[in-house]
Amino acid sequence: MEQTLTAKVRLYPTAEQAKMFKAVTKEYQRLCNIVSQWVFDQHFKVNQKKFQKEMYHPLRAESPALNSLMVQSTYRTVEARYKTVRTQLSQHPYRYNTGKKNKNGEEIWKSVNRTLEWLWKPIHFKRPQADYVRNSNYSFVKKGTLLSLNVLGQRIKVPFNDRYTQSWFDQKAKLGTAKLVCLKGHWFLHIPVTFDTDDWQASDNQHIVGIDRGLRQVMTVYDEQDKTKFFSGRAIAYKRKKFAYLRAKLQSAGTKSAKRHLKKMAQRENRWMSDVNHRLSKTLVNHYGKNTLFVLEDLTNVSFDEKNQSNRDRNRDLHSWSFYDLQTKLTYKAKSQRSQVLIVSAKYTSQRCPKCGQTRKANRNHALHLYQCKHCGFTTNDDRVGAMNLYDLGKRYLSGEEKPKYTLNNVTD
Repeated sequence: MEQTLTAKVRLYPTAEQAKMFKAVTKEYQRLCNIVSQWVFDQHFKVNQKKFQKEMYHPLRAESPALNSLMVQSTYRTVEARYKTVRTQLSQHPYRYNTGKKNKNGEEIWKSVNRTLEWLWKPIHFKRPQADYVRNSNYSFVKKGTLLSLNVLGQRIKVPFNDRYTQSWFDQKAKLGTAKLVCLKGHWFLHIPVTFDTDDWQASDNQHIVGIDRGLRQVMTVYDEQDKTKFFSGRAIAYKRKKFAYLRAKLQSAGTKSAKRHLKKMAQRENRWMSDVNHRLSKTLVNHYGKNTLFVLEDLTNVSFDEKNQSNRDRNRDLHSWSFYDLQTKLTYKAKSQRSQVLIVSAKYTSQRCPKCGQTRKANRNHALHLYQCKHCGFTTNDDRVGAMNLYDLGKRYLSGEEKPKYTLNNVTD
């Protein structure tokens, strides 16, 4: 099995070379925006052949200094961005209140799947960037000590941080199309690196780990030894609240100084949260080692119970918490350790009793964070119940059930 990771290689250009990088990334950005407008005007009914026929030659004439292959790459860059947006739209349907109520007096909500036609305007590339094709636009020279890169009208050699590259060549890794970007005044080349890894085998599996994700507990972990580990989200929630408070304060000020501070804060919270998820996923993978099945619930399109959204801060957290980011990081780290992440349906995992199998919504007390089965009397922490049920679904998967899930057949009033 192959696994692809993105290595962020730090470049050390001279002042003159940095100017060349700035010029080529701005030009590439400009052409990407032109192509994006074309894709939007064509109602997204385009392909590489149509781009080559209608757009390539005009763009080549407009920007003769840009390498011809990089001009062609602008379409692939725009196409990839629209694919990403298409996926994001499909994963987050438009949800609206119908204004009607069901027999129980509860409001009826409906969801509508969204496509690219929901976009009001073309995708805009805000940050200067440039895509580089391996061995054509970038290559390693001088025995791997320098990077040779295309800029406008010429090619330059730049020193870089070679901390990663030796392992790439030792493992005969495949290097893909890289992206040149500037972050905080420093230049980086983001290179996709594909390694060959051993496949996870169900017959060799040693551990099953159920992982329930939430706000109060970022993760609640339950394994085959009946051990439970809680990862509290209190400190994370407190820091996110501070970020929100500072943003609101700066936005209300509206001064030039406040806007400068807001710009400096841009993406800082996301980077911090990404680091938290890196450490959490790394902790799990290192603790359980190879041949482990991690079981997570699918939180796509899951609507949280609005009765539990007691204030504005909690409402914000429920809809902006980076559940998917943690899942992504755990997935690729697990693959590198010959382990597997299984995503299962979230239905009834917090309502089903892991001891007797009865499912009652009333068993769970959100206010006390307590689960108490009305049928058999089993009592435990409500987050632990979710992790235990996910562990059970993992067992069923290993026993041969392709898509294990709990159904309405197990539900009682």
